[in-house]
Amino acid sequence: MPYLIETWDKQGSEQLRQNNRPAHLDFLRENASKLLACGAKLDDAGANASGSVYIVDVETRDEAEAFLAQDPFSQVGLPEKVMITRWRKAVLDGKAFV
Repeated sequence: MPYLIETWDKQGSEQLRQNNRPAHLDFLRENASKLLACGAKLDDAGANASGSVYIVDVETRDEAEAFLAQDPFSQVGLPEKVMITRWRKAVLDGKAFV
């Protein structure tokens, strides 16, 4: 069953995010087969990121934690807070599963 991972960036870490974004995007491309969805959380203007959301298709919380630990953003200490929640897919990509 998939897991929803939500992260919140540390205050004042915009430059840290920008400096590590290319490696983070490479990581996402390399692990696309594990991702149902992912992306940055943006302000209403769409200009500034404050964290990330990932829906990872893994079987256990340990696997979700391991996935996040391998993300370059995690490795440089970008997240201040992380929440990992088991997720049941009801609708995905316009298809209902309920």
